Amino acid sequence: MNRKILTLTLLLAVVPGVAMSASVYKWTDENGVTHFGDRQPTGSKAERVNVRSGTSTDASGNRQSPQERLQNMEERQAEEAEQRQETAVEEARRKQREANCATARSNLEVIERNARIRVEENGEQRYLTPEEIAEKRAEFERIAEENCGPEEQ
Repeated sequence: MNRKILTLTLLLAVVPGVAMSASVYKWTDENGVTHFGDRQPTGSKAERVNVRSGTSTDASGNRQSPQERLQNMEERQAEEAEQRQETAVEEARRKQREANCATARSNLEVIERNARIRVEENGEQRYLTPEEIAEKRAEFERIAEENCGPEEQ
């Protein structure tokens, strides 16, 4: 009884390995019918065929390990965070440009509406001279031109 079990176990262990390594042959008979078999036929020319099993070695080779997937995910998150940071910086720059534009236009309106402009310097008030007004107008026009138009890259 023990000998039968041992033989059966040995047979079951060896047969799958032999079956996987067995050759498959392909040949065409005199009627043009293609045949496949595990033995090379006599009297006919046969071609040896590579047979693939149900599992693919390429599929497991292309699959990423959990560490690789984690690293890829962390890289994507870092890139997204960097893009968000750049977007926040661009947003702050845009808001600053809008504020500079509004201030420059407001100051230009004040200059255009008033002939005399009073400023406070060192705790004392004085009126700007026509030359100072022209300088301020040029300065505010330059600021408006830089900040009110489309942003240059």
